[in-house]
Amino acid sequence: MLFSNKNGVSWLVAFLGNPGPRYEGTRHNAGFMAADALAKAKGLRIDRARFRALTATCELGGEKVLLLKPQTYMNLSGEAVSQAARFYKLDPAHVLVVSDETALALGRLRIRQKGSAGGHNGLKNIIACLGTEAFPRIRIGVGAPPHPDYDMADWVLSAFKNQDAEDMAAAATRAAQAVECYIAEGPERAMNLYNG
Repeated sequence: MLFSNKNGVSWLVAFLGNPGPRYEGTRHNAGFMAADALAKAKGLRIDRARFRALTATCELGGEKVLLLKPQTYMNLSGEAVSQAARFYKLDPAHVLVVSDETALALGRLRIRQKGSAGGHNGLKNIIACLGTEAFPRIRIGVGAPPHPDYDMADWVLSAFKNQDAEDMAAAATRAAQAVECYIAEGPERAMNLYNG
């Protein structure tokens, strides 16, 4: 068993975003949107303050899972994720991270078992804090900036509007389903069903 005691969790799912009303509905908060979709589907609230994050525990696929929304701001996400992973003595393979991805078309999902940060500062900080790239992630496409000169920080902190907002809500729901599938049925099944 990977976890430390019978009251422990066997998985950690970290949904990345920035806290506070200013960032609600922005591209960088795609992870938080997926967290909210999963919480709604399971009839729970991710609102217990622990590990510099808002948390909840639930059962997914017969596993006890800690859901985590870091409150550190995106670039320090690893501080919350690594605290929780150390507390529960979790192997990085059981730390699933859900984040936005500008290199993917809006609404597309990409599931990987490990990999680089790909320029994402939240993932970069998690890699630094965990000391490994070998943790699974689900990346939610938020689209690329409209032209090459567009400032990336401005883009990821811009809000979804109109049809994009609807498409993003649907993508967040699919990402929440992909989280459950990954834990319940394994990475191959989740990648076959949700990648692309």
